[in-house]
Amino acid sequence: MKLLVLNGPNLNMLGIREPAIYGNTTYKDVVDMITKHCAEKGVEVECKQSNHEGDLIDYIQQAYFDKVDGIVFNPGGYTHTSVAILDALKSVQIPTVEVHISEVSEREAFRQISYISYYACKTITGHGINGYIEGIDYLIEEKA
Repeated sequence: MKLLVLNGPNLNMLGIREPAIYGNTTYKDVVDMITKHCAEKGVEVECKQSNHEGDLIDYIQQAYFDKVDGIVFNPGGYTHTSVAILDALKSVQIPTVEVHISEVSEREAFRQISYISYYACKTITGHGINGYIEGIDYLIEEKA
């Protein structure tokens, strides 16, 4: 099995950005945790992050050509604004789990709409960085 874990804008600033909301764990720590978990499960994984919408779309499209089996995606602020990312996901038809570290439903009103959820097969919010592991495990179980 081959997975892509994709992170959108500002997630590279984990551990620095609003620790009261996102915690003190760094982006590198998250990638290390994901890599270790996937190795234990015998799953090939690639982790990517970008602050640029076009890069995220390119990564999604490339996942199709790389024969990726599933995507775990924290689109950050693009969750609430990017129809283009939604269209990219719909184009490639790769099962995608949407992940948010914080409990988005308890935050600002503008965060209540997720364009990504129109495509995602599952959405995990408010489980901290463990949401990534839950998303990975969900995709593994669905593929089995």
